[in-house]
Amino acid sequence: MTSKKKRQRGSRTHSGGSHKNGRGAGHRGGRGNAGSRKHEMHHHGPWRKYGFTRPEEAQEDVATVEVRSLDEDAALLAADGVAEAEGDGFRIDARDIVEDGHEVDVVKVLGGGQVRNELHLLADDFSEAAAEKVEAAGGSVELTVSGKERAAETDNDTPDEADES
Repeated sequence: MTSKKKRQRGSRTHSGGSHKNGRGAGHRGGRGNAGSRKHEMHHHGPWRKYGFTRPEEAQEDVATVEVRSLDEDAALLAADGVAEAEGDGFRIDARDIVEDGHEVDVVKVLGGGQVRNELHLLADDFSEAAAEKVEAAGGSVELTVSGKERAAETDNDTPDEADES
């Protein structure tokens, strides 16, 4: 097959439509980035993002674990020596369960699933649902030292109603 340049020799417009289409930028849809958000958006990269991103040093690394997985694996964890069997229940430290638990800032227990065993959990933070489910099954939740410090900080950050009046 011959080259495109050779095929278009002798043609006045080289497949550009009418010879008038070469005048100005109207046939192209504008010059430069014109139409980048409308008719030529597929020729341009993603649009600019808005908002504020907190600096890395101000962000906390949060690892999560579902209360369901702690409940299901309690007997296996006790057999491995990660958890302790206490009477009818188990005492579990969530930082020992979560991968990289001692390297992240916060280990939070979430309330997904059901709790059938009596669990005594130790973690940096608990969701309300997780705490309710564990206590309803006869267990208890306890914050770590760093979790208590975080809770005290958040309590100090929120103004009391008595202070406002």
